[in-house]
Amino acid sequence: MAVILIIDDSPTELHMFQGMLEKSGFETLVADSGEEGLRQASASQPDCILMDVVMPGMNGFQATRKLTQDPRTSDIPVIMITTKDQETDKIWGMRQGAAEYIVKPVGANELVAKINSVMAS
Repeated sequence: MAVILIIDDSPTELHMFQGMLEKSGFETLVADSGEEGLRQASASQPDCILMDVVMPGMNGFQATRKLTQDPRTSDIPVIMITTKDQETDKIWGMRQGAAEYIVKPVGANELVAKINSVMAS
């Protein structure tokens, strides 16, 4: 069973993504900040990370850059998730090392398809 780490500062979003993924057969871990997400990623080595972009403190771009620069976590694919539907955010996220980019709201089928795609790459 694949383990997905969800990093988002919104308890509602964490709960929603966790429910979608667990119903689809994934094991989930959650972190409510970029800093906590980095600690969990290093300690648990998940198969994929869902990363919110807009968070207080360390934002998703900064956390993704740190994950890709750390040899312990650099091979973990990161999918950036945001409410901002802007091409510049997508380009910026990919430059930080994100494997994929999803705009909220996202359905379970799209989310699972993106996760499976990045884990297969």
